[in-house]
Amino acid sequence: MAHPCLATNSLLPQEIANCYATIKINQVRIPLFHVDAFTHQPFRGNPAAVCFLDSWLDDAKLCKVAAENNLSETAFLVPAEDGHELRWFTPRCEVRLCGHATLASAHILLNLRQPQRDSVRFETRFHGTLTVKRHGDYLAMDFPALFPKPCTSSPHLWRDALAMQSPPAEVLEADDTYIVVTDTPETVRNVRPNFPLLEDLDPYAVAVTARGNDVDFVSRYFAPSYGVPEDAVTGSAHCILAPYWTRRLGKTELHARQLSDREGELWCEVIGDRVLLKGKAILTLQGSLSI
Repeated sequence: MAHPCLATNSLLPQEIANCYATIKINQVRIPLFHVDAFTHQPFRGNPAAVCFLDSWLDDAKLCKVAAENNLSETAFLVPAEDGHELRWFTPRCEVRLCGHATLASAHILLNLRQPQRDSVRFETRFHGTLTVKRHGDYLAMDFPALFPKPCTSSPHLWRDALAMQSPPAEVLEADDTYIVVTDTPETVRNVRPNFPLLEDLDPYAVAVTARGNDVDFVSRYFAPSYGVPEDAVTGSAHCILAPYWTRRLGKTELHARQLSDREGELWCEVIGDRVLLKGKAILTLQGSLSI
């Protein structure tokens, strides 16, 4: 729909210029970055959008911006006393915790906006303060460890929902996520989810995992209820997977790979009730969004 001032061709040039100036004043320009996380190569890992705001927009507008970005997650940051407030939105809704968009946000802050710093702090609504520090060539995120518990759902349900040849060895759950444990990386790679069935499940996301060959463990992650059929590399899922595989393998430092089409790698370290998630990131787009 045309702006009311521009709906007629009878205006003088200066009047038209004044109308465009009014539109410009009413616009909000949001600095916008696209970052591929958990990779050192462009077009690999998990892409996230990072938006810097002066103050919070209403939630409906945040959802619209995330839908416009059309990536699995958009991170929104607002300046705080000693860092930034941070929230994450999928194209459909807000989420409680997101790893790759946090890594993407830290990458922009520590490499472009605050390169003199060695760490950044994020204040979140559901998991308190999260810190990200330089760790050699990597960034290390200090996240909560989420310990999965056995799930009572039928293994045969998961065989059908994931098109597996046989029922999974184990099914657990934590933080609105099911953990489906299978026998081999090939089984994880060959999973073909029934997305309508997964979307009806409660909790809302599913991580399929197995012990790895050249890494400690592998996984894939599906969250159709959040508007993300398959997530490329999921940091928050490794808050659950790392404690699980630490118990299984008897080691606290783990190398993980997510077997999506884009793939990505994480290095995890379980320290008490915290998990350090280490990875790399690369900037692929920089600009601004006008709303």
